[in-house]
Amino acid sequence: MAVISSPLPRAQKSMREGWRSLRKNWTAYLFLAPGMLHFIVFTLFAVSFAFYLSFHQWNILEPDKPFVGLDNYIRLFSDKKFLQSTGNTLLFMVGIPLTMALGLGIALLLNVKVRGQAIYRTLFYLPVITPLVVSSIIWKWIYQGDYGLLNYYLLRLGLIEERLLWLSNPDLALPALIVMGVWAGAGSHMIIYLAGLQAIPEELYDSAKVDGANGVQRLIHITIPLLAPTSFFLFVTSVIATFQIFTQIYIMTSGGPLNRTSTIGYYLYEVAFRRLDMGYATAMAFALFALVFAFTLIQMKFTRGDIEY
Repeated sequence: MAVISSPLPRAQKSMREGWRSLRKNWTAYLFLAPGMLHFIVFTLFAVSFAFYLSFHQWNILEPDKPFVGLDNYIRLFSDKKFLQSTGNTLLFMVGIPLTMALGLGIALLLNVKVRGQAIYRTLFYLPVITPLVVSSIIWKWIYQGDYGLLNYYLLRLGLIEERLLWLSNPDLALPALIVMGVWAGAGSHMIIYLAGLQAIPEELYDSAKVDGANGVQRLIHITIPLLAPTSFFLFVTSVIATFQIFTQIYIMTSGGPLNRTSTIGYYLYEVAFRRLDMGYATAMAFALFALVFAFTLIQMKFTRGDIEY
């Protein structure tokens, strides 16, 4: 007759082993505790509580905070300003391929060994380490209609006949901000592309030269294909950063004329900290997360066969 062992001793044995491991590695857990506590309080609890808020009409100044279910999420589809801000955010993505192309071009130039190479790399990387607040103030001064540098030089060169209000004109404000974003982001793209270029074996270029390939052919058939994982990484991170764009909007245009430069991030700030409607703002934040997640999945789907992750 077969004897069936009781699961209780086995469970007690596992528990004893767990306590023994805890006593043995207690110092490791002690050092991990601050990071785990920070993650639990400021990430896990914060996100969970924000999700809870999104189902309530939660105004900071009002004691009554009724449960409204999915009303905050449904309200997003009828909110014209949110839809306009979403459209503006998508228009900002025009700057992504421009930034990537400029970063790659600079990286190709700086990948060649020339005198003062380190100085050139530093100069092109300066916009990245400059605080975005400072960069935004500088560019706001450049775009200033009366005494800005851009209008001054365009008038001197005869390219315009009268001063342009770059940040007050509904048709010019968004392109002006996109140009500023390209300038601010090209340096970080340059550094990452430089790392990708230096990882490409030099033997491939030597073999291509022997076969008679010129510089353009080597770029098209060797450099760009082998930089595909780098380009994919930059594209995904740039899309995420574009969805979160806020600082330059807040400092340079405050949403712009006719809300032509208001983005999801800026409108979320406006709803949360000016209207104090935290319930609707958190619903907007989760909608933003869903948009970023969907874009990332789409990018992975269309590049799955071409890029190794």
